[in-house]
Amino acid sequence: MPSVISTTTGNYRRLFALPGVRAFTTGNLLARLPMGMFSVSAVVMIAGSRGSYALAGAVTATGLAATALAGPWIARLVDRHGQARIAVPATLTSVLGSLALLLCVRYGAPDWTLFAAYAGTAATPNIGGLSRARWAHLLRDEPDALHTANSFEQAADELCFMLGPVLAAFLTGTFFPEAGTLTGAVLLLAGMLLFTAQRATEPPPRARSQVPSPLRSPGIPPLLACFTATGAVFGAMEVVTIAYADAQGHRTAAGAVLALQAAGSCAAGLAYGALKPAGVRLGHCLAGMAALMTLPWAAAGTAGSLWALAGALLVAGMATAPTMVTAMTLVQRRTPADRLNEGMSLMVTGLLTGIACGSAVGGWAAEHLSPTAAFAVPAGAATLALGVASLTRAGGVPLQEAGGAAAP
Repeated sequence: MPSVISTTTGNYRRLFALPGVRAFTTGNLLARLPMGMFSVSAVVMIAGSRGSYALAGAVTATGLAATALAGPWIARLVDRHGQARIAVPATLTSVLGSLALLLCVRYGAPDWTLFAAYAGTAATPNIGGLSRARWAHLLRDEPDALHTANSFEQAADELCFMLGPVLAAFLTGTFFPEAGTLTGAVLLLAGMLLFTAQRATEPPPRARSQVPSPLRSPGIPPLLACFTATGAVFGAMEVVTIAYADAQGHRTAAGAVLALQAAGSCAAGLAYGALKPAGVRLGHCLAGMAALMTLPWAAAGTAGSLWALAGALLVAGMATAPTMVTAMTLVQRRTPADRLNEGMSLMVTGLLTGIACGSAVGGWAAEHLSPTAAFAVPAGAATLALGVASLTRAGGVPLQEAGGAAAP
């Protein structure tokens, strides 16, 4: 065990010894934390005000779908003009959308205004993609170090989705329902300003590319389908868990329960990045996720306890980060260098589209079936992701590559 810990800390210590890395990482963590806050804050805020989880799920799904459509366009502008020049005004637009949603809920505006306001958050830049692009630029000749950096980025995503729901639930429950959205907007703006101020590590902007869209790169379309199905796992699990906690009389504990899923993924991601296990392929990761996502469904149905569900989510989360790291590494290898932000943003588009669909279906199932039965939705989505990968492999597309191997 000491040797494993030593290997893990040593790899990450070398990574963060690079000039400028700590500064841009601090900014991206601040800007990324609200990504784990906004959906939970919106669901609690809207469901508490309007008394409908179906409406809350539909509103968040609309915002995520709009983000999925706008993301690749914003990323293309980033590739062409640079991160700072595009990300700052885009963030300001997104913050205004969040504040508009807050005011619409606060003052009882018609339901349609909630959809319009939340769609305004679609301008949010993909901070994870911006950060990964910096790593790809800094470590372009060091594939092993880039694997570790990608694993850290996934662990950072999970950390923010672990702390974000807890912070959102605390703020909305302790102060006022809109406190989570307001705090998230402030953190997003402050973090993005700090991140974009670190110009030394920013990838240089590139002239308008004549390279075809990343969607035409070999292997990218099936990866996009896998990201979409995986996103449905996340979106459904979030809404269904909140509804289940509410039915148990512990709405304020929903954030902490969701945090345990992210905690399991965060720990697995850090270990996966440091140890670089040989022979692990995307199909293996997806199979593990499909199996483990049945645990929350079983825990909710048999134990009927929120704390049993929390333990199941902790274990289930351990398959998430390795899956995302392996898939994102494949995306970086197969996307042309001058379309890297766009390629990664397309994957986030797939992920957000899946989250939107999962959120809407999960909300419908929780309201019209039962919160317990609704746990079948994320389990089914994970199985769908595995099925897509398996069918793709049968079709001859080399999707199943080792996560830590060198590019072919």
